[in-house]
Amino acid sequence: MNTIPFWKMSGSGNDFVMIDAREELTLPVCMSEFVKKVCRRGLSVGADGVVLVTRSEKADYAWHFYNADGGEVAMCGNGSRCVARFAYLNQIAPAQHTIETLAGIVHAEVDQERVRVQLTDPTDIRLHLNVEINGVMHEGHFVNTGVPHVVYFVDDVEKVNLVELGRATRYHALFSPAGTNANFVQIMNNHLIKIRTYERGVEDETLACGTGSVAAAVIGSALEKTNRSISVETRSGILLSVDFKQDAERFRNVTLQGDARIIYKGELSEEALL
Repeated sequence: MNTIPFWKMSGSGNDFVMIDAREELTLPVCMSEFVKKVCRRGLSVGADGVVLVTRSEKADYAWHFYNADGGEVAMCGNGSRCVARFAYLNQIAPAQHTIETLAGIVHAEVDQERVRVQLTDPTDIRLHLNVEINGVMHEGHFVNTGVPHVVYFVDDVEKVNLVELGRATRYHALFSPAGTNANFVQIMNNHLIKIRTYERGVEDETLACGTGSVAAAVIGSALEKTNRSISVETRSGILLSVDFKQDAERFRNVTLQGDARIIYKGELSEEALL
């Protein structure tokens, strides 16, 4: 195969491989295998996911987002910020533009290394769910913020057995067949929360999750625990800002703001896929 130019980018510690695929890519393996191999840490680039930028008739461009396990998903909050800056710096779109995603049209605004995205409205909010894990009942709250999320409120996120509880939640019968992401949230005050997330498709904790941060903010407001404008401290220690409007149980104009860092630029060779 010919080498494939890419950018490695990070949104609050959530890292991605960005590829301009407006011209058709010729790959030696299927897309799922390509993504899984590229995302391997230590043997290839290493990332939480891969983003392909493609052409769109509905927006400035479209994207295809793949988790590290090779599965395509509808949305990624941190990934959408990174792809927005990638598109702007590569003159694919202006600073304010739209992105076609499987979850719907996302609006983006690039301001140097920071990006604000307006996501699709949250859906399917289910509060006070009894989630039984290993004989212990946990109170969880579900919302779809482009992808499915369960939110648990805890006294101390540092003391959570995240991988065990997160994986059990991800595959729990309540959320089958699609599964869910699992977020553990500690309320610091009305305007600040701390979060740790087990991500479906990565199958481990990530340093940040944009849609998970939005899910935590929305559920916190629905339960009257937090305000509508809130800062979210991610596992990386970097803050994300979430804001939205709320009419009764309807949430709209949801925005997520944070960094979108360029880590490096390179070319994928065949050896990256061995």
